[in-house]
Amino acid sequence: MRREQQAPDHRKNIRTLITIMYWLGAESAVSEPDVHDLAQLDPNLAAKPVCQFLRARGLLVDDPDLHRDADLTAIEAALATLPQPAASEVRARVDVLRSQGRREGEFRGWDGIRRYLDYLQPVLTVWAATGVTTLREITQQQVEDAVKNLSGHARRQLAIVLRSLFRSLKGQRVIFCDPAQNLPVGALKGVSQSVPSDLLAGLLDHAATPLGRLTVALAAVLAVPGSDIRTILTADVDLARGTLEIRRGLLRHTLYLEEFTHRQAAEWLTFRHRRWPASTNPHLLVSQKTALDPDRPAVSTATLRGVLPKGVTLDGLRQDRILNKAFESADPLKLMRLFGITERAAMRYVSAAHPERTARLPR
Repeated sequence: MRREQQAPDHRKNIRTLITIMYWLGAESAVSEPDVHDLAQLDPNLAAKPVCQFLRARGLLVDDPDLHRDADLTAIEAALATLPQPAASEVRARVDVLRSQGRREGEFRGWDGIRRYLDYLQPVLTVWAATGVTTLREITQQQVEDAVKNLSGHARRQLAIVLRSLFRSLKGQRVIFCDPAQNLPVGALKGVSQSVPSDLLAGLLDHAATPLGRLTVALAAVLAVPGSDIRTILTADVDLARGTLEIRRGLLRHTLYLEEFTHRQAAEWLTFRHRRWPASTNPHLLVSQKTALDPDRPAVSTATLRGVLPKGVTLDGLRQDRILNKAFESADPLKLMRLFGITERAAMRYVSAAHPERTARLPR
């Protein structure tokens, strides 16, 4: 293995393994925390691949605390900084996002909930510093003050988070009044602007790899959200029938592959099989790091962003595709069936594409 694996990452693994075996010997199992502690001493040492190597050979004593979800750990740490009962109220919102509330809701992963709390945490900290112990005490003025000094994307995201938080807590009967009910989202009314045509024209030229071309096709043609692109499984793609199944919690949405996306999916699967024939990762999209990782993780968001030119995002491509379809058809039901979006989202796209049809008549 040492002769065959001379890449920098493999040299780090070998150096770590040699150090451990020199000091601890190879006659007994190695404690997993010892490997991680050693790797923290030098950037030229590695922990995770060495632990996987030792675990596969029965030479590692696992530590359950090291295998806890990092996003879950961060969420619990953030909630621990809040006073009671505010912490319990925010946890009720987290339970709803995990579909554990009083009513069945949208299932969201721990990574999405962590991003949700990243926007919310500074506001909750400020409120706690002013003596607020429960979200029932929050007034409409306090909510408006929280977004007053923000602008652009930051203001819009925080406004969306605050509105969803208080709306959910009211639906769960945790609070009585919704102070964020009339909070304006911001300058963006409904949907983003269209992606410039010159950027769209150069997408495939910029995406020089099969992974990049399939990612562009999924976002720009099928309008699949970036979070869903990462979690698509290989078993969800049926080239014979020309279908792609998107998993959203307990829900399933079937997309039909047109010729271009079908060809990109076939080319990617062929490339993946030839490049990593021994990969057991169930995800459709894999990278050099995730293809052979025994933990079988999803590809990172940064990898997907890297296939796009500057100024283009996956969400922007998706919104542009839905908006163009809304220009062709003012039927929100068609948008809902085609892209699997909600009724409210479909109406926003129709309103943006055909304001003359949805404008309120003067009294």
